[in-house]
Amino acid sequence: MSQTDFQFTPDTFSGTARLFPLPNLVVFPHVLQPLHIFEPRYRQMLEEALDDDGLIAMATLAPGWENDYEGRPAIHPTACLCRVVAHCPTEQNTYNVLLVGLRRIRILRELPAAKLFREAQVELVEELYPPKNAASRAALLQRLTRAFREVLPKFPTAKDQLESLLSGDISLGMLTDIVAYTLKLDQKIKEDLLAEPLPDLRALLLLESLGARGRPLSLAKFPPEFSAN
Repeated sequence: MSQTDFQFTPDTFSGTARLFPLPNLVVFPHVLQPLHIFEPRYRQMLEEALDDDGLIAMATLAPGWENDYEGRPAIHPTACLCRVVAHCPTEQNTYNVLLVGLRRIRILRELPAAKLFREAQVELVEELYPPKNAASRAALLQRLTRAFREVLPKFPTAKDQLESLLSGDISLGMLTDIVAYTLKLDQKIKEDLLAEPLPDLRALLLLESLGARGRPLSLAKFPPEFSAN
């Protein structure tokens, strides 16, 4: 995978996003997510993305989705714009796909149903770094890095990959997204973290989650397994 897979040029984004809503998966910028795509509507979505800009927005279904999963159940207003960086068709006419998270987006309005899959008009959500917090931000990054290292998995391969990320030139925003994605947190907390544009606040929420209950949290499987639609 090349560095360009993680790059995104806002000026070239149309503002229209293909929506891939799932009930129990919150994807963040800066992370990789494997998917197994088998529903006809999402196969059509992927094929169109591959022929166009390669972009798909991973959204999360709101509570009550079970009553209308085949239709257009409500979704949370913040999603993650992703790029398809690898795909492999299977003999069963399905796809195994690897996405990279690019940017937070806010869903403004859904477009009329003209295709099998859903589309929406969206806006990019910019990271906010208030100048008044600049003096304490480096210390906050160090605190979160230290707390995350304490709960790194025992599996050598996964630990090496995460350590490589933590040892690089990483911003607080990128760190919070990697930690939020990797930790086994309540889904509501993950949704709140995705919706929060201030890395400072995301870091404080993660530190509270890591320190609450007097014990470290476990981690999700890393690298992540395929998630099916």
